[in-house]
Amino acid sequence: MALNVFDHDEYRPPVWKSYLYQLQQEAPHPRRLTCTSEVENRPKYYGREYHGMISREEADQLLSQAEGSYLIRESQRQPGTYTLALRFGNQTRNFRLYHDGKHFVGEKRFESIHDLVTDGLITLYIETKAAEYIAKMTINPIYEHVGYTTLNQEPTLKKHLPLSPEAPDGPTPAKDDHNAEERLTSLVRRATLRESDLAPKYEKVHNFKVHTFRGPHWCEYCANFMWGLIAQGVKCADCGLNVHKQCSKVVPNDCQPDLRHVKKVYSCDLTTLVKAHNTKRPMVVDMCIQELEARGLQSEGLYRISGFSELIEDVKLAFDRDGEKADISTNAYEDINIITGALKLYFRELPIPLITYDAHPRFIDAAKISDPEKRLEALHEALKLLPPAHCETLRYLMAHLKRVTQNEKDNLMSSENLGIVFGPTLMRAPELDAMTALNDIRYQRLVVETLITNEDVLF
Repeated sequence: MALNVFDHDEYRPPVWKSYLYQLQQEAPHPRRLTCTSEVENRPKYYGREYHGMISREEADQLLSQAEGSYLIRESQRQPGTYTLALRFGNQTRNFRLYHDGKHFVGEKRFESIHDLVTDGLITLYIETKAAEYIAKMTINPIYEHVGYTTLNQEPTLKKHLPLSPEAPDGPTPAKDDHNAEERLTSLVRRATLRESDLAPKYEKVHNFKVHTFRGPHWCEYCANFMWGLIAQGVKCADCGLNVHKQCSKVVPNDCQPDLRHVKKVYSCDLTTLVKAHNTKRPMVVDMCIQELEARGLQSEGLYRISGFSELIEDVKLAFDRDGEKADISTNAYEDINIITGALKLYFRELPIPLITYDAHPRFIDAAKISDPEKRLEALHEALKLLPPAHCETLRYLMAHLKRVTQNEKDNLMSSENLGIVFGPTLMRAPELDAMTALNDIRYQRLVVETLITNEDVLF
């Protein structure tokens, strides 16, 4: 039976999808094997489960009584290192044990040895009993049927809602589109128009982070139980999607950031920001440029003269707090250099620069070409490497900066001057030595200067 999209927030996995959950309940429980004698030089972060320097054979004999029993011993081969000996599957398994404030044998870190062993037994039991099942988990995922279960339903509704014969509200549509429009409900039509008018469909990868889920959780990709005591899976920091770590490798690049997760404007990934707010470009860029073009194009030294840093910081805080409702009008900030400073600060604080780290070498190489025509061709190819939201924002900024140069008689800002100002701001390069970074500065200037001068050709 097909899933009803309207019920996907109420989705409950079918019985067979609870198989891993049932296995977790069946996993052996940890049994601490305490040492009856006092052991010298016991590390302060271990308890009575520490048995000192005993051999593997002695540990195996002590643990043979019960499944899930464990102890800690000091290695005879490498004194000063410690081993967790754990009974599982009728044999003793030995793991090198580490402590850096928390206990760990692999990626996961635990507050206590008991939690580490509990999680380890669950993992060993499930991966032993259900190895083949886990390997096939990502086949036939529920993801494409129910979409996000943690997000606003609108994208899924638009994709899956049956078309309705209800007539749309508002003006009568054009004749060519009449039949298609007639079949859309007014709700879906408004949503479709709003999305198409404001923003193209930028692709965005999910920003997955290892996450500890409280209580039972099921993967929103494959619908299987997320097993373990801690760090059972990963969660997208931008949209809230919860999946197994292995499932995260096959989830489509269709992150739709949620404003509940995107808390700020500055220092936020550019594509994340525009998708969260459903806009073509970051609101900071649009609003600052509109304000500048309304009252500042003829201001001498525009972008070169700095505004007061405290007031620039105020603008940043206003955008982070109020978003598109931030007041940057002349009533709030009479000095136009405050607005230019806020715009430059936005670009400087992008975690991935407007001209991205991946594309940076291609732009620098293009700038090194002496033949003007070939340089333009190389820049045109380099632009194709930028994510769509970055390219659109760069296009909009370059068109604005060209209008700045058209007022050079008053503001004294040529494309070369603007290249000097914006080169390092838009083209930060990762992990370069000081000499290479210094040499790059002149090419960064040339890239921006060429983009401004040839904005109408390149974009």
